[in-house]
Amino acid sequence: MTLVLGLAAVNTGNNLLYLLVAALLGLLIVSGLLGRANLGGLRVRLRFPEEVYADTPTAASLIVENHQRRARFLLQAEVEEGAAHFPLIAARSAEDQPLSLTFGRRGRRRIGGVRLKSAFPVGFFQRGSWLPLDQEVIVLPRPRPCALPVEGSGRQIRGRADAPRAGHEGDLLGIADYSGQEPLKLIHWKHSARHDSIKVKQLSATAARPLWINLAHCPGTTLEERLGSATYLINLGWRSGRPLGLRLGERVLAPGRGRRHRLRLLHELALYDAH
Repeated sequence: MTLVLGLAAVNTGNNLLYLLVAALLGLLIVSGLLGRANLGGLRVRLRFPEEVYADTPTAASLIVENHQRRARFLLQAEVEEGAAHFPLIAARSAEDQPLSLTFGRRGRRRIGGVRLKSAFPVGFFQRGSWLPLDQEVIVLPRPRPCALPVEGSGRQIRGRADAPRAGHEGDLLGIADYSGQEPLKLIHWKHSARHDSIKVKQLSATAARPLWINLAHCPGTTLEERLGSATYLINLGWRSGRPLGLRLGERVLAPGRGRRHRLRLLHELALYDAH
């Protein structure tokens, strides 16, 4: 429209057309300045869940921080293959939006930056800027369902072993007075009938047999398939409450429990290099 009116003003010499062209040019300049300022003074960071698996959509969060005294409008952020939209970021505040990311391979992945785009203020042009972001994420192998490993006798590793501490499911250790904290199923009714007080059975605790995962014995024809099987077995054993041990060639990680131990094993699989 500006170009057409400009040509018409030159050909006709109409002062009103000159005024309209000047107003349109001024609008373009003002929109350009506002659009450029709308992308300044911003910082970005990504927040990942504890577990990021290869070839699996990951629900991450993109956080955009506005450190200026003016609000920011109509922002679109692109990271890898994902995108997030921020209609409004108030002055001196931060907004976060969900972001779905999919990493095609396991290992250590570094995200170098985020591409910001905006059509503010009137949508004539879409401006963009690149914000550096030196953030690292460890991508775990994609779990590959498989059967439990077998012992030397060919039987699947199952069962529990009695532990020498008190519990509610093992063998009988003795009879004691009822303290009010034991479950009713532990009350020994015959002994309680012979005495003036309620008696309960003291049972040993049960300890799960450690689950050893040897990468060389995991199902799969390729290294990536065996790593996926090992990842699946680690998660399966952790959900069942069993101690987990891992053998990666000559490297041996002793059995352990807990979320931190499981994540350590998964990270070892993610960063494993057979060469």
